[in-house]
Amino acid sequence: MVYSESPGLLELRQEIVKKLRRDNQINANPSQILVTAGAIEGLMTAVMALIDVGDEVILPSPTYSTHINQVVFASAKPILVPTIEKEGFILDIEKIKKAITPKTKAIIYCSPSNPTGTVFSEDQLRQLAEVALEHNLMVITDEAYEYFTYDEHKHFSIASIPEVQKNVVSCFTFTKTYAMTGWRIGYLHATEELIPQINKAHIPFSICAPVVSQYAGLAALKGPQDCVEEFRNKYLSARNLLCERLDNFDYVFEYQKPGGSYLMFPKILLKEGENSKVFCEKLLKEARISTTPGVDFGPTGEGHLRLSFCVPEEIINKAFDRMEVYFKKFL
Repeated sequence: MVYSESPGLLELRQEIVKKLRRDNQINANPSQILVTAGAIEGLMTAVMALIDVGDEVILPSPTYSTHINQVVFASAKPILVPTIEKEGFILDIEKIKKAITPKTKAIIYCSPSNPTGTVFSEDQLRQLAEVALEHNLMVITDEAYEYFTYDEHKHFSIASIPEVQKNVVSCFTFTKTYAMTGWRIGYLHATEELIPQINKAHIPFSICAPVVSQYAGLAALKGPQDCVEEFRNKYLSARNLLCERLDNFDYVFEYQKPGGSYLMFPKILLKEGENSKVFCEKLLKEARISTTPGVDFGPTGEGHLRLSFCVPEEIINKAFDRMEVYFKKFL
């Protein structure tokens, strides 16, 4: 199979335009779309195109560790601004404002969030848009979990605000929506002026997204969408089970119920001198349970661990059964 043009198959970009208008309220055209090798490559190419050596990039913390690494890879400085944990890890707009310096170039966020499962509200994102416009900052979004929101929470795409669209690069993926992890296929939306600049970074990274994966993405968009709601319902049920098990678990002293994604970020009881990395290593070795230490997601993640509930419910129950045995034996 031959390469496609670097921005991606035209038919796929046309279908993406329809999706963005329908589901994200983003008015777009095919020349504003770049098909990428997953959202990760889209985020990386956006960072490489927009961020210069020595720039500062604000990231709400805790945040996805790869976003931090992408900023460092671009020889820029990640500025980790704590979210408000007691209110469900929401954005602290005032702290974001205070973190802005003459070197600040961009803000990167993920909503629904990895690792916390927080869904940043439309109100907060409109405030963030005002901050970006006031200081002429770029906003790079990771919207991988856009379809997986629960309860009263709703996903909002900041690029749907016309006034700020020129300042936004929005990154999406087929991975989470259609369970297409191995296909490595995603896309981003930006202005027609920015796309050629981002494409300059895209070409040396991948030339083009895998063409077979582009056709798979096209089939996913044009086919029945029942699977997306089925996934959402399964994740919601799994989230509720996870919360139920945590509520009946003596060793986790606090957690914020995730409003989206399939991840959550509870606090853990730590022994003196212990940290989240040591805790997770012991849990893996002694109880055969794989979790991610909170410190991997920024310094404000210390004292937490990331749990994933994109697994069958019997796996969740098995994991907690093992944890109960482990804690009774070793703590």
